[in-house]
Amino acid sequence: MESRREQEVLQSVLSKAWEDQTFRKNLIEDPVNTIENFTGVKIVLPEGKTLIVIDQSDNSKVYMNIPAEPDFENMELSEDQLEDIAGGGQNVMGDIVNSLFTDIKNFIKL
Repeated sequence: MESRREQEVLQSVLSKAWEDQTFRKNLIEDPVNTIENFTGVKIVLPEGKTLIVIDQSDNSKVYMNIPAEPDFENMELSEDQLEDIAGGGQNVMGDIVNSLFTDIKNFIKL
């Protein structure tokens, strides 16, 4: 599935979850089957992986997800990324933090 189509599928799932409480409940309880039944798209997870959906729609809360630790030993980088790292221009951990914690960073006062 091309990137644009993947985005459309995920947007439709998100929109449906916002509109339909029953769909949201099903998405949390059985995400793969709920997404497949709603979109007609097959979800194929890597062996040993499970899809977890957590309801973060409560606007009175700021959520922080703790991701799995990246496997830097086996991470494949492009030539451009390798050049950036060699020149000290690529902060991989900084990029990870910036992409994962965009909301909570706004609340940290130094």
